Amino acid sequence: MDKSARSGWGDAPLAIEVRGAKVHNLKDVDVTVPLRQLVAIAGVSGSGKSSLAMGVLYAEGSRRYVEALSTYTRRRMSHAPRAAVDSVEHVPAALALRQRPAVPGVRSTFGTSTELLNVLRLMFSRLGSHLCPNGHRLDPTIDVAADLNLVCPVCAAVFYPPGAEVLAFNSDGACPACSGTGVVREIDEASLVPDPGKTIDGGAVAPWSMFGLTVMPQVVAEFGVRTDVPYSELTAAERETVMHGPEEKRHISVPSKSGKLFELNFTYRNARLAVQEALDKATTERGLARVNRFISAQRCSTCHGTRLSQKALGSQVAGINLAEATAKTLDEVVAWAPSLPGTLPPDMRPMAQNLVDKLQEMAGRLIELGLGYLSLDRAGSTLSTGERQRVQLARAVRNRTTGVLYVLDEPSIGLHPSNVDGLLGVIQDLLRDGNSVVLVDHDVQVLREADWLIEIGPGSGAEGGTVLATGTVKDLDEDPASLLGGFLTGREPVVIRDRADDVFDRGSIHLETAPLHTVHALDVDIPLGRLTAVTGASGSGKTTLILDSLVPAVQASAAGGPVPAHVTAVDAPGIRRADVVDATPIGVNVRSTVATYSGIMDDLRRAFAATETAVERGLGAADFSYNTGSLRCPRCEGTGQIVLDVQFLPDVDIACPDCGGTRYAPDAMTVRRPSSGRLADEGPTGGISLPELLASTVGHALDHVGDIRKVRTKLQALVDLGLGYLTLGEDTPALSGGEAQRLKLAAELHRNQADTLFVLDEPSVGLHPLDVRTLLNVTQRLLDQGATVIVIEHDLDMIANADHIIDMGPGGGAAGGRVVATGSPDDVAGDAASVTGSYLRTHLTTAP
Repeated sequence: MDKSARSGWGDAPLAIEVRGAKVHNLKDVDVTVPLRQLVAIAGVSGSGKSSLAMGVLYAEGSRRYVEALSTYTRRRMSHAPRAAVDSVEHVPAALALRQRPAVPGVRSTFGTSTELLNVLRLMFSRLGSHLCPNGHRLDPTIDVAADLNLVCPVCAAVFYPPGAEVLAFNSDGACPACSGTGVVREIDEASLVPDPGKTIDGGAVAPWSMFGLTVMPQVVAEFGVRTDVPYSELTAAERETVMHGPEEKRHISVPSKSGKLFELNFTYRNARLAVQEALDKATTERGLARVNRFISAQRCSTCHGTRLSQKALGSQVAGINLAEATAKTLDEVVAWAPSLPGTLPPDMRPMAQNLVDKLQEMAGRLIELGLGYLSLDRAGSTLSTGERQRVQLARAVRNRTTGVLYVLDEPSIGLHPSNVDGLLGVIQDLLRDGNSVVLVDHDVQVLREADWLIEIGPGSGAEGGTVLATGTVKDLDEDPASLLGGFLTGREPVVIRDRADDVFDRGSIHLETAPLHTVHALDVDIPLGRLTAVTGASGSGKTTLILDSLVPAVQASAAGGPVPAHVTAVDAPGIRRADVVDATPIGVNVRSTVATYSGIMDDLRRAFAATETAVERGLGAADFSYNTGSLRCPRCEGTGQIVLDVQFLPDVDIACPDCGGTRYAPDAMTVRRPSSGRLADEGPTGGISLPELLASTVGHALDHVGDIRKVRTKLQALVDLGLGYLTLGEDTPALSGGEAQRLKLAAELHRNQADTLFVLDEPSVGLHPLDVRTLLNVTQRLLDQGATVIVIEHDLDMIANADHIIDMGPGGGAAGGRVVATGSPDDVAGDAASVTGSYLRTHLTTAP
């Protein structure tokens, strides 16, 4: 055993020793990871950072912990398979806070996910003023906590006060109308007949044709409904029959393909019933999507969206009920709670203070992480990725573990620089409790605070996967192999593009709005043909200004339609298109690849179908489709992988053993196309097959098929975007947010964009400082094509390179919603009112 991994005191290991890591693109990596310190793993996108952090350290830490449990327990837990590594020694039990936490279900709120609602419900149960069965309100009493019956002083009714479960919308306190979701899903009758100008015979009733009820027009005709006139001309009685007619049998004649008539009885399924039955039978996402087009979700009219029953709403604390308390933002709850003990009888105040202290303690870290603007009743599904991850992080600190390895994947996502300080404080709490923290990140503000750094690279994909440098910030700065050191110490320049002097010389987009949510009335000008950064703390109003106001207003104005009601004025001269490019995953399954999304797959299939071998064998372009073609692998049906059921262990996805993950049957390898250049990696019989081409990187594919003009143009755009390391057959849902965003932009680089407004929503997410430079080059190319570009950003490098800044704030939620500062980066950096400006000023002064 390596003595360097042992301490002299207590003989406890000082480091995790990784030997021979080969996960994904890691090239037999050996590395030492110090324990009980903050260790940052950095590198360019696709270099192998997450492979080391998640695929080795977390995978082995979690797997070994789970394997120590009984087989019975393991059957009920999901866990990672054994990592592709020779050895990992001294790895503690590991927990991961992933970059993209799962989106919570309909019953989750900010209050439930943080467990703050548990404390609030206890406060309303123990400290509340309750109603007797006859509706008389009683004063708060210590008898509730003593589990005694209460006696109404007005009517003498004896009753038990509500416990915490009676106040829970996921339990006894749920509104009976919406079952505690706050939303009722109803069939939208307008959607059942989307085109009233059609006749029923012509398909006016959409559910009948969609769900296989093609005989219903004949059946409804037997009820006396005219099926040969436009639906809009039917009488009210006829429409009532179409929508709500009885489930009665009618005798109709149905012709066969040969023309012979069959006399049959059919039970009538009205339009609403057709949808309801389809909804009841839907078991797949695709099936639900087909039904959902006829369903509308409305706020529950019984509980008005509070999710709570009338009984649960009866209890009050300091004059408000639980719904009114959860409608407060976290900042407002923290300001409200300390006053509660003083409103109660003296004998209840110690208990009340304990509950208030618990609430304040739980809320403290969430506020430090910049989440104070969120209301407790905010639906969990509406929280951003960064917000969900910060909730996870705050919960981890509150659990007060020790000896655990926390692996954090991009914890700075969505954080304003001012909130990064709070993140670092949370991490220090984990370390003080005796835990170890390994994080993957790109934010230099975070990386500078690391005790130890591991830099992976030098490039992406096959060009990465090695350890470039390890050590402190100073060590990396002095290591010539490090690509990161200069960014950590300020040796690398911050501003790399020529910013415009007269930013409004090409005109401007003007927008005025009325107040919306927590955002005040706004009046802003955005320069045409320039790069504008919209900045500010989380919840300050950036999304409301740009995505909820500007973009829909410009789109509506260009189409000649009505603008959003809260937009009072919009003027976007020359703008005909507004495109939002965000970091949401591309596609939903492994059938979506870089080749299909970039639009080259059809051209490639046609090119291979034109080869001499394909022509001789009678193969057309359709045969080369890995989804439906005759050459696809029959075992995996073109997915390239199969799922193994290993009983009590989690299902394992492996490369298809028949095709080796190529998606194609062996016959596809025999159809080879001569490359555009003479290449050493061509197959033994010359040329390259389509499966081999899909396994190659974008950069290498250019050498093989660069003679196909359309393909060359699209592949070159990907290379220019810094995506040359992606393989053509790579699944797009597995791409990082930054990779997905740049892939979406690929088709835009060679067009005239003078009439286009591009909005990039946090484009720097997951990007190394070198990748940010590539992104800046991409935005410059769009600007060179005449585009107007807006970035919603926290990254200081991106902000420093903008021509114009609109800074929102000063805080989030009710503390924000205003334009704090506008102007050039230097203007905003010098504005004392701007929080962003203070960090920008420091960032600019670190530049050489």
